[in-house]
Amino acid sequence: MNPLEQRIKYKFRNSLLLAEALTHPSLGHETQRHHFDNQRLEFLGDAVLQLIFTEYLFDQYPNLGEGYLTKIRARIVSREGLRTLAERIGIGKYLMMGRGEEGSGGRERASTLSDAFEALIGAMYLDSDFVTVRRIVLTESRDLLEELEIDPPDTNPKGRLQELLQSISPVSPTYPIVDQSGPEHQKRFVAKIVWDGQELGSGEGRSKKEAETAAARDALARELWKNPPAAIPAIEQLSNNSPITRNNAE
Repeated sequence: MNPLEQRIKYKFRNSLLLAEALTHPSLGHETQRHHFDNQRLEFLGDAVLQLIFTEYLFDQYPNLGEGYLTKIRARIVSREGLRTLAERIGIGKYLMMGRGEEGSGGRERASTLSDAFEALIGAMYLDSDFVTVRRIVLTESRDLLEELEIDPPDTNPKGRLQELLQSISPVSPTYPIVDQSGPEHQKRFVAKIVWDGQELGSGEGRSKKEAETAAARDALARELWKNPPAAIPAIEQLSNNSPITRNNAE
């Protein structure tokens, strides 16, 4: 096994597939000779990675809606996301490329590394099977996937939710604080998000703003506004000592 195979704990039966995955197009361009490169394997590997992470997210987050799952997947398979995985296995030092490309920093370039990682996945898929590749990919991306739980892709969930809801109705959501507990230096707040008489989500935080953000993130995940109003029970919340009622929904 060569060092890269040892690193990913996979031995290629067809070593030419590995060579192809590690060959940058610049090698053929520079030598002016016909030479295989990793572009076709990159195309295949992209599809394999999409399926692996789609299946993983679908199973791991059963309560998240399509839109939110799509955002998370896009973050994982983005150029920077795949670059992280490529750097993790050190694929850059194994690439075969033209001198010009190498001299311009090609071994560290995000596009080169992400393309090579996709090509490597495509090569492994052709050399083995989906189950084997999925196991290797999920093992190598464990840290990246764990970060998703503590660093969600929506940096402004309240703004995103506002856009979605206002595309349906001019009614703005409200964020009543329904509970608070703990001493002054360790307060915990619970907020709900109410829109057009519907409770869309709830969240908890160390400040009112943090609780509201968590509630918006919960609402984005649950996507309850897509359900007909009649399917969601009317609720009554106090905001400024006035009841919030459904707007002619009954």
